[in-house]
Amino acid sequence: MPLPRLALTAGEPAGIGPELLIRLAAIPLAATLVAITDRALLERAAARCGASIELIEDDGSNATEPCPGTLRVRHLPLAIDEVPGQPDPRNATHVLATLTEAADGCLAGRYDAVVTAPLQKSSINDAGIRFSGHTEFFAERAHVDVVMMLASPELRVALATTHLPLAAVASAITAESLTRTLRIMHGELRMKFGLADPRIAVLGINPHAGEGGHLGHEEIDTLIPVLETLRGEGMRLTGPLPADTAFVPAQRRHYDAVLAMYHDQALPVLKSEAFERTVNLTLGLPFIRTSVDHGTALDLAGTGQADPASLIAAARMALELVARRVTHSPSPLRGEGRDEGPILPRTIK
Repeated sequence: MPLPRLALTAGEPAGIGPELLIRLAAIPLAATLVAITDRALLERAAARCGASIELIEDDGSNATEPCPGTLRVRHLPLAIDEVPGQPDPRNATHVLATLTEAADGCLAGRYDAVVTAPLQKSSINDAGIRFSGHTEFFAERAHVDVVMMLASPELRVALATTHLPLAAVASAITAESLTRTLRIMHGELRMKFGLADPRIAVLGINPHAGEGGHLGHEEIDTLIPVLETLRGEGMRLTGPLPADTAFVPAQRRHYDAVLAMYHDQALPVLKSEAFERTVNLTLGLPFIRTSVDHGTALDLAGTGQADPASLIAAARMALELVARRVTHSPSPLRGEGRDEGPILPRTIK
């Protein structure tokens, strides 16, 4: 049976991404791995890792059995050879070209999913190209609204806003944007994770979720009316909850996922608990995209010592989502109607 084709992007050439792709290619994985990057970059990364990986030109076909130690390549040349730990803005167009090929290839059916290694946003911006991240890039390429989610075996957290200064968060969360985010999140939890009736906890924006208006009015003016409307449509929504107590065990058993209002409100909780096992995924795309939950680790680049655990977890989750898309429809929640606790991702054993 043909194996799914996973497009792999190496991210920042001077970061740890190329080495992570080499590490991923060395393990048994039920997929055809296609690295979209410069072939010579991967050769140098393999040498730094002391790994023997066979790099072959991708012919667009599907393998029928796992072939660890082999990595197909869709060659897109660098503008200039990388210096580990020193991003060069001259390679920004290369990085964006790899993302474009991955997205367009998924849309055209050449790949079943894309798994992205970390990139250096500042280097792309230093090249004079406005760029805020993978999530926003893929959304624009596919012409859809998306939601950023990070998931570990224990917890799923989505974001109402992504890469914004804290001062811009409150004004960015409108009734329209929050409604759109929750609808995408609800639909994707059903379709991608197989939860028939997902339970979503929604965090407040202000300390103590505004404390009845004494610490801010966003909850009263925006969040509560949206939640009441969507509950009327049948969504199981809890909140707005104070962020400082939403993650204690007594609360967690009441929900399947959390919607946080901004990037640093909930992600420190997730990453402190399961940094090596957390996967970044983009909800709302017409294709599957997963990624690592960390950055380019420029201090480790070139040493061959970077931990590939998060990229391996991202690849495994992508394959799980591909399999569910092909063979499953939303299934009933375990213990539906009872508070037995969230259904946990089964990505990582």
